[in-house]
Amino acid sequence: MSIPIPPKEALSLHLNWTRCEGNVWCTLNSVNLEHKHFNNMQGVYIIWHGGTKPWAVYIGQGDIKERIAAHRKDLGIQKYEHMGLYVTWATVQEDFRDGVEAYLADIWTPKVGNHPQVPRIEVNSPW
Repeated sequence: MSIPIPPKEALSLHLNWTRCEGNVWCTLNSVNLEHKHFNNMQGVYIIWHGGTKPWAVYIGQGDIKERIAAHRKDLGIQKYEHMGLYVTWATVQEDFRDGVEAYLADIWTPKVGNHPQVPRIEVNSPW
């Protein structure tokens, strides 16, 4: 007998958001992407800037190592580097990533990027 999976819009997931060594937020431009932690790491991520009014800059999904590497070269994101750019990520099953990204984008209204227009999947905040 198989257990039916509820529709995505009814789901709520608990994510384990990643911090760097010392339990500090990882900096986008210096996190060690060669660390074995990133091998086959797939999920969602949030990039934000520090400063007096911290704000989400970008929310995305996919291969975490590849996406972070690409964002290090993205001028739309890097224009906030002077305020400090940080990143956190969480493993999310591929079937749920669009809904999780859409939910996070609704909550944190990032300054850059477009997001899937799909039913939202509620998740816990990293903060």
